[in-house]
Amino acid sequence: MELDKKLVREYIAARVAKEFHDGYVVNLGIGLPTLVANFVPEGMEVIFQSENGCIGVGPAPAPGQEDPHAINAGGGFITALPGAQYFDSATSFGIIRGGHVDATVLGALEVDKEGNLANWMVPGKMVPGMGGAMDLVVGAKHVIVAMEHTSRGAIKILDKCTLPLTAVKVVDMIITEKCVFKITDKGLVLTEISPYSSLEDIKATTAAEFTVAEDCKQLSL
Repeated sequence: MELDKKLVREYIAARVAKEFHDGYVVNLGIGLPTLVANFVPEGMEVIFQSENGCIGVGPAPAPGQEDPHAINAGGGFITALPGAQYFDSATSFGIIRGGHVDATVLGALEVDKEGNLANWMVPGKMVPGMGGAMDLVVGAKHVIVAMEHTSRGAIKILDKCTLPLTAVKVVDMIITEKCVFKITDKGLVLTEISPYSSLEDIKATTAAEFTVAEDCKQLSL
């Protein structure tokens, strides 16, 4: 079954949110990861941090209610929840580098079976630099890559990354619309399969060898 773009993104974001625990401090990357905040389970408190200097980030403001001074690291408008604090970049990265972020959720251009991540540069293209990603993937306790399984047919989960690396052996989990992979010392382990995919489809669109967990299950939300 084919999913439209909006449903794909929401599906991935909803699955990522299931990885959080009450009291988690979480940093969300730009793009698809920002949707994850919309799917935090009811009754769970998750504290969102933006590396440009805010902790206690709330939902996106309603149209017409945007504050031009309140934006996230990607330039998107944010709100601040009661108790939120603003600070400078030195403090923000002190939080990140000090190991106070429980999880970071980022997109990726490529990920490989060793957990290497490339998410900041396409040769020959004018794109932003890596931003805070290099610090986040090293400083956060859990690194989750949330991305579409392929990009216009191009495979993104590889045996070895070909693009410049953001960091080496940092990714703990990959969540796509097709499946969930955990990255272990023995490589990629398939732990969940989306009801919109199949083992055969995953094999055909993944350019890295992987093992199937004995308790691999169909992904559900």
